[in-house]
Order: sequence, then structure tokens, then C-alpha cells
Amino acid sequence: MLGVVIDDFAKEYLHSDLREIREAMLRKLDGLSEYDVRRPLTSTGTNLLGLVKHLAAWEARYFGEVFDRPFPGAIPERGTDLWATEHETREEIIGLYRRVWEHSDATIAALPIDAPGRVPWWPSPDVMLFNVLVHMLTETSRHAGHADILREHLDGSVDLAPAKDPSFWESRHSEITRAARAASERL
Repeated sequence: MLGVVIDDFAKEYLHSDLREIREAMLRKLDGLSEYDVRRPLTSTGTNLLGLVKHLAAWEARYFGEVFDRPFPGAIPERGTDLWATEHETREEIIGLYRRVWEHSDATIAALPIDAPGRVPWWPSPDVMLFNVLVHMLTETSRHAGHADILREHLDGSVDLAPAKDPSFWESRHSEITRAARAASERL
């Protein structure tokens, strides 16, 4: 009985964190123009809306195909999931992501944490729901971190410290710059 309690706790804990980070990911789009959510902000073309599209596609695969519970709609093809075409709207991509959440949440609710799955693109393809929950939480958190940096570069928006005013961050930036210069001169 203790194992079931721990399993239920672990599943709910991971699922709760996944739900929170999904919402944080979408907040990165709030208040930005169509151009800013789509424009490439790195040399590889990384952009905010593309990250959301990418997460939608892969979450649909991981909680769908892996557990033989295919997502009931179209998902972006591999290789086309990291950016939005001019014909795809922000609302369509966000809507897809939210429908994927519903499907994923239903899979998570329906299966025990040790439910078997198969990830054919992994070197060790036999997995449990636990493995996929951890993987998707990690991947979503990683991309949310990318989104944090992209958003900060776009308009200075920072989720981590909403109580800090711009002068605090200017002072902090100067302090870190001075330390970097001093270290490079010393070493």
C-alpha cells in the first residue's frame, strides 16, 4: 500500500509541476507583437512561438504515441516544429498546445506511474509513464528557460524578480560586468 501512495504522490507532483511550467511557457507570449513572437532571436532561428509549437508536437508524441494513445489531431511534422509559418496563427498554435495538454493530462490520469510505454527513438526504448513525465517536465522547463532569455532580450521582461525595478537590474548588470572584466584581466 505504501508503494501506491508514493507512486500517486510522485505522479501528482510531477504532473503538477508540468502544468505550472506549461502555463509559464505561454505567459512568455503575452503582450508581444506577432513579429516578436515569431522572429528568430538566435543564429539557429529560435523564437518564442516556435518553442510553443515544438513543445506541443513533442508532448503529443510522448503522451500519445508512446502509450498507444495517439493524439486525435494533426501535429507538426518533425523538422517543421520549431517555427511558425506565416499561415499559422498564434491562436492556432496556442490552441494546439492546450488540446495537447488535455490529451496528455487524460493519459497521465488514466495510467499508473509504472505503465509501460515505448519510445522507439530512444536508445533504451522501453519506458514507464514515470520516465516520460520526468522527460517532458525537463524538456518543458529547459525550453521555458530559453523563453525566459528570449523574452528578456525582447523587452526586459523577467518572471523571476517582478518586484525589482529597472535601476536594480542596471546596477546588477554593471556589477557583473566589472567582475567579468576584473577576472579576465587577472587571469
